[in-house]
Amino acid sequence: MSQSRHVLRPAGRSAMHPLTGSRTPAVTRPLLAVRDLVVRFALPEGALTAVDGVSFTINPGRITALVGESGSGKSVLTQAVMGLLPSLARIDGGSAVFTDPLDNTATNLAELPANSRAMRRIRGGRIGMIFQEPMSALSPLHTLGDQITEAVRLHLQLDGSDAREVAADMLHRVGFPNPRVALDRYPFELSGGLRQRGVIAMALAAKPALLIADEPTTALDVTLQAQILKLLRDLQDEMGMGVLLITHDLGVVASLADDMVVLYRGKVMEAGPADTLIRDPRHAYLKALLGAVPRIGMDRDERLVPLRAVALDPKLAVSAVGKHGLATTAPTTTSANMGDALAAGTPLLSVEGLTKRFVSRGAGIFSRGGGAGVLAVDNVSFTVGRAESVGLVGESGCGKTTTSRMLLGAIRADEGRIMFRGDNDVQATDLATLSDHGWIPFRRRLQYVFQDPFHSLNPRMTVYDIIAEPLEIHGAGTARERAERVKALMKVVGLDIRHLRRYPHSFSGGQRQRIGIARALALGPELLILDEPVSALDVSVQAQVLNLLKDLQSVLGLGYLFISHNLAVVDYMCDRILVMCAGRIVESAPRDRLFSAPTHPYTRALIAAVPEADPDRRLDFAALMDGRASDPAVWPEPWRLLPGGASRMSEIAPGHFVRVGADMADAGAAA
Repeated sequence: MSQSRHVLRPAGRSAMHPLTGSRTPAVTRPLLAVRDLVVRFALPEGALTAVDGVSFTINPGRITALVGESGSGKSVLTQAVMGLLPSLARIDGGSAVFTDPLDNTATNLAELPANSRAMRRIRGGRIGMIFQEPMSALSPLHTLGDQITEAVRLHLQLDGSDAREVAADMLHRVGFPNPRVALDRYPFELSGGLRQRGVIAMALAAKPALLIADEPTTALDVTLQAQILKLLRDLQDEMGMGVLLITHDLGVVASLADDMVVLYRGKVMEAGPADTLIRDPRHAYLKALLGAVPRIGMDRDERLVPLRAVALDPKLAVSAVGKHGLATTAPTTTSANMGDALAAGTPLLSVEGLTKRFVSRGAGIFSRGGGAGVLAVDNVSFTVGRAESVGLVGESGCGKTTTSRMLLGAIRADEGRIMFRGDNDVQATDLATLSDHGWIPFRRRLQYVFQDPFHSLNPRMTVYDIIAEPLEIHGAGTARERAERVKALMKVVGLDIRHLRRYPHSFSGGQRQRIGIARALALGPELLILDEPVSALDVSVQAQVLNLLKDLQSVLGLGYLFISHNLAVVDYMCDRILVMCAGRIVESAPRDRLFSAPTHPYTRALIAAVPEADPDRRLDFAALMDGRASDPAVWPEPWRLLPGGASRMSEIAPGHFVRVGADMADAGAAA
């Protein structure tokens, strides 16, 4: 297509010299100019073109976003630039010219041998790279200091205490609270956010002119993501670097990028200033990507528009998941049989005072000494109604997953009740008191959809065996009936029954997640617990799965507990939202009320941290409380909660509750 809109504005400022720190005149040539680049893979079935004639430029002091679905060629393109292509891949044409602002010399990276001295000088030195998964990017056998000083020794020719001084300074600049102590920490001793900051410090240690950031925030929750994005923007501004940001999150692009390049199947579909492209997309592919992004404040009847829709057949869904004659299948909550229970207003699930403490065994891994432990879930109460979708949101480590595992009996609660009452139950059952044997009939009625669609599926089992396994365990129907049900479930989630004998690795991420949903539906459950079911998916596949889940709930009357850190996704999916922090529910409200009148400072920080695909609504970094939003001790009154202090939920509007200190004034009056 025409790239007439691909006009990059000049940087408009001088660049910081990467070694001396002094200002140097702005470079008139682009830092990186990619022209007609072609990358092919030599596969047994023939050549596969992964990058097909791609052209774009990156200027000093600007952030260029490379956008597209998984498989569009983004990562292969950066691997070609960095000389990191796998052995099956080769560059078949084009150029990637890097102009070093130190001496204004130009080097065609496409022609450099991957292991040449010139490439090693540039890779990791003049061009830094932040990888997607921080735990995989860092060696578990070496301290953080050793890994950062390695880059300093190789590219800045500094040794010993001088190298450690540079490493400590870089850790300080990326926001480590105690950088000198952190030098001697191993990656497993750090949180996800600190590990990602460590990867950024390692990439910037040699003062690169160009930084390539490959999905740097995908594995992080929304508040940590916002902190990392602010850090990247501040460092880029301070050091005058050019940045190539690889992402599928158009909200991140709108908040951070100056320029944007849209890839689809290895080709550039549209390119130009990010604001212009997001406000006025011309290519159908970019329009489709924007239509697939969930936004806070969408109308209840508005739907996401995925690139490839998965249509649900309501009759097939009811026959496959509802009453279909399998003898041991529990009654399902369909629109046809909810009557009496709905009229009675009895919730499907009622959680009361749920508490869980994990006991510490001391500082050393072999220590047998006692410890106070960690209060992971603290007196949590909520309900889930029939055919209701309740969102549970909060940062990583707030207790969401621990709560969900207690609901399923995978973890025993220390205190509290978990009352479950299905449509045909005479009275509610306290699941917290059930023995392992007593749980068996309820396993069919409460099912779980996991976060990672790859690791939650057994790689040694075919799709047929994966979906049929729960039916076989519970002795549901005959072998023939089970086979027919598996085929029907495959059709319900939009998969081809001809692929039943395939293994999980041969499916895409979105297809694997749909297999997980089919497995969860196999026994006709009444409640689904969905733990971050779309966080590992790109935006178009995410829209497919979310629409499928909404349609299934509408047709089957399922109750959902939808766990996520993405408030835009929760806003699209849920009727009521619970906000969790430090093991407590701090705010609970209907979806419309929560987003129109957020009251608790933690809720406000979460909402402020959601990147939206709208240049007029960029991230408000000032509202993040410098990363302290999740610390109850720094919240202003009346929300401040001190360790061990009492607190209560105060109703400030019908159905809208906020947690305050027990001795504080009413939250509504304070607000």
